[in-house]
Amino acid sequence: MEFAQLRDRVEIDGEATSAIDTAELIGTWINSNPHTSGIARVVTSSSNGNLSLRAYAVGPEGLIDWGTVDVSLFAPAPASKAGAGFSCLYDFGFAEARLQGMIMKGLLVLAQLQRFKDQSGRVDYFVREYFALAHEHH
Repeated sequence: MEFAQLRDRVEIDGEATSAIDTAELIGTWINSNPHTSGIARVVTSSSNGNLSLRAYAVGPEGLIDWGTVDVSLFAPAPASKAGAGFSCLYDFGFAEARLQGMIMKGLLVLAQLQRFKDQSGRVDYFVREYFALAHEHH
């Protein structure tokens, strides 16, 4: 068995499967900072065990819909099946945004790594924001 760190060295009982439970990640997540100039809301949904994400960012005239992308899922440990986090990439041509999210204390902690590809002189940057699950009104 190959491993790069002690945590990776686990014995798996039964048949190996990569199915991760996405239930805790599903929903509409609202940025806890009402004055953000970045991502205001993300919507995560699951279909056939695959998770997708749709991001909405703040723009000059309202929200900018970034569209839907598939995400790579991650568990908290190699033997776990619980969904703990994800990673995805938005490529806008002039820039790309890598999003990495994780559930912590009931919040979605979303890291954005923004890289500019247009020779504009803007510096690549990192930002981390916190999102709360929106509760549907009845």
